[in-house]
Amino acid sequence: MDITKFYANPDEGPLDVIKPDGGFTGIFRTMAFVGDSLSSGEFESTNAEGGKGYHDLYEYSWGQYIARAAGLKAYNFSRGGMTAKEYLESWGADNGVWDPDKAAQAYVFALGVNDLFGLRQELGSAADVDVENPENNKPTFAGMYAKIIQKYKAIQPKARFFLMTMPRESVKYRDNPSDMIKLEHAKLLYDLAELFDYTYVIDLWKYGPVYDAAFKFNFFLGGHMNPAGYLLTAQMTMSYIDWIIRNNPEDFAQVGFIGTPWHNAERKW
Repeated sequence: MDITKFYANPDEGPLDVIKPDGGFTGIFRTMAFVGDSLSSGEFESTNAEGGKGYHDLYEYSWGQYIARAAGLKAYNFSRGGMTAKEYLESWGADNGVWDPDKAAQAYVFALGVNDLFGLRQELGSAADVDVENPENNKPTFAGMYAKIIQKYKAIQPKARFFLMTMPRESVKYRDNPSDMIKLEHAKLLYDLAELFDYTYVIDLWKYGPVYDAAFKFNFFLGGHMNPAGYLLTAQMTMSYIDWIIRNNPEDFAQVGFIGTPWHNAERKW
């Protein structure tokens, strides 16, 4: 057995090795997915008159694909059209996402599309975040996104957080205004990850495939993904998390103690 295959490899990128079974993502027993339609397995229907319908089928969400592959329990803290603003102001409380009984060992955030392209919320910056008191955060996307992290940290202080960037749609991204907005969103997530412990970026903008016409032909159904697209997203997400774990073994050695009063003082939390 070549055990080195399970160690970090400095020549391996986050998505160079796809782990259909999730690899070390399986060390988590509970994982919550905070997001919008693409986190909810939303399918887009069209009737005979051309009218559109949008349907959140959570069993097809990439979070539930991860749960089945990695043998963990997944919470869909998501809904089509979700924004950080709505999540904080109404939807979260109405849907029990702050319930301590639903505290997870890990949270994956995939918010930003509706905030920046629909609501056209001001992006803001890490300077909008008061790490000591989230009530002082500014009402920008950055401030509200960070406040969601902070609220979950208050519920599960040692949880691990994975912040997902938006993939680009063009190789020549500088000629695509939406890709440039997504790049600024990605930069913000790296800045926010620096504010909080045990917080990491899943950078699909940089390392993921380009969501061009060929990609959408294979993996989209209208403006949302098809079943294969959600499964592919699950495999990319699990593989990326596996890569993060293998490159930061000290950060994940005590995952089994998350949500308990115990820890090992000789190892980094």
